[in-house]
Amino acid sequence: MLPTLDLHGVDRVYASYKTNEFILENVKLKNKKIVIIHGIGTGIVKESVHNTLSRNKNVSEFYLDGMNIGETIVFLK
Repeated sequence: MLPTLDLHGVDRVYASYKTNEFILENVKLKNKKIVIIHGIGTGIVKESVHNTLSRNKNVSEFYLDGMNIGETIVFLK
């Protein structure tokens, strides 16, 4: 099971904060692959998460899960 962050019910600012915090925690733990669950909804949280991931220097790649578009798979450096 991959380390997972569930952001259901949070706003875009808190989603960005928790995403960065989760990435830092997993870099320290030397995890290379994580999952962020943002849900589908209106896409506001997903957009915030993807913007945060694109600016984070510890992220090498990320993409929507093909089997569940409510979550994003993230690869860490």
